[in-house]
Amino acid sequence: MSDKKVITRFAPSPTGFMHVGSVRTALFAWLWAKKNNGTFILRIEDTDKEREVEGSIDHIKNSLQWLGLDWDQGPYLQSERLDVYKKYAQILVDKGYAYPDPYTEDEVGEFRNKAELAKKPFLYREHRPKEFSVWDGAKPLRFKVPTVKSFKWNDLVYGDLSAGPEALDDFILIKSNGYPTYNFAHIVDDIEMKVTHVMRGEEFISSTPKFLSVYEALDIAPPFYATLPVILGPDGKKKLSKRDGVKDLLQYKDEGYLPDAFINFLALLGWNPGDDREIFSRADLIKAFNISRIQKSDAQMNARKLDWMNKEHLKLLPPEEIKNKIFECLPENMRNPKLVPIILERISKWGDVKEMVEAGELDFFIQAPKFSKEKLLYKDFLPEAIAKNLQLAIESLEQIDVNNFTEEEVKRNLMQITNTLSSRGELLHPVRFALSGKNKSPDPFIIASILGKNETLSRLQKAI
Repeated sequence: MSDKKVITRFAPSPTGFMHVGSVRTALFAWLWAKKNNGTFILRIEDTDKEREVEGSIDHIKNSLQWLGLDWDQGPYLQSERLDVYKKYAQILVDKGYAYPDPYTEDEVGEFRNKAELAKKPFLYREHRPKEFSVWDGAKPLRFKVPTVKSFKWNDLVYGDLSAGPEALDDFILIKSNGYPTYNFAHIVDDIEMKVTHVMRGEEFISSTPKFLSVYEALDIAPPFYATLPVILGPDGKKKLSKRDGVKDLLQYKDEGYLPDAFINFLALLGWNPGDDREIFSRADLIKAFNISRIQKSDAQMNARKLDWMNKEHLKLLPPEEIKNKIFECLPENMRNPKLVPIILERISKWGDVKEMVEAGELDFFIQAPKFSKEKLLYKDFLPEAIAKNLQLAIESLEQIDVNNFTEEEVKRNLMQITNTLSSRGELLHPVRFALSGKNKSPDPFIIASILGKNETLSRLQKAI
């Protein structure tokens, strides 16, 4: 590798929302720059105005800012750099490596049809005019391949790659509207911005010979290429894409995922640290990241893994921050500090708290539940037996001082009763239902300690 200062870039097109695939490219470029005390550039490739979606540029910036992927330079807009591309285009014209396209779309279509009839690949260079007119910008400017040959190059992930002469063809550099094509603009920008490493998707491999031929014509060394593995959808069968309903990146923010957890998850989609670690802080990721550990094999989107990882990161937050974030999601009458550990145990992201509230999963903490008496029954025990057990529970819990009505004390008293019964369930099931009205809830000892002595005894009495 070169001794030059490492400069990477993220260069999205503003054609819609950001998703996991695109931001993973940004993350790897950011990590490599940070790892090497280099520079991370944000560049917006907005030369295809017909496909540009209003608000996309702000969305790109907001997405990176949410994740904390701070850029050192930019954002540069290609649409504001047209003079730079024309300068490089003129260099190619002067060197004899670019010419105004003399054909209409219909004429090119006819060439293509003839190639198909002859069962040959269509190559524009086979119809290259013998004499070139002066380029005045009225017609597209087309690149003239300097030498038709095979190309070999090394990809930092895929290793040695090659392509035959059939991969080379004359292609458009500048369109008739004055805007450059991607194939030309990104090369000029990478040269001007001194980019040393390009993180990219595998769809660009087939075009690499074209890129290399432009670098060769300009007599400039290309950057290092690192082709990232494909991210497959949850079914593991095809590439994750917007057409298949992939989420807008900022939707994860709205659902309450932590940026550090999301970065941790993204980093492990196609990269591994060489050991069995899975939970990384941002600083740990920068320290551990290396292009040599990027995998060739496809990665797979796994929502369960993301939820697990986010939960692990939640546990690492300071207790006061956890309490404040949970309280933000709760109505005021539920903001009891005793509820925090119960809620934390049951969520994987902040949005889960709101869902618990909306589903009424926490209502029994602020109002007595309503349920049919059948719910209190346990297996084939008669109502009279269940009522007797509930009465025993009341008598035992009455012995606890109101100021010492803790989870431990409640559990100790109730478990003494279960030791005299044929099964724990004949007491604990009706007690749980009397207090929560739910089949699934925290254990009755925790519920009782939060409700307090008076409310607990009241609900047990109503159950009888």
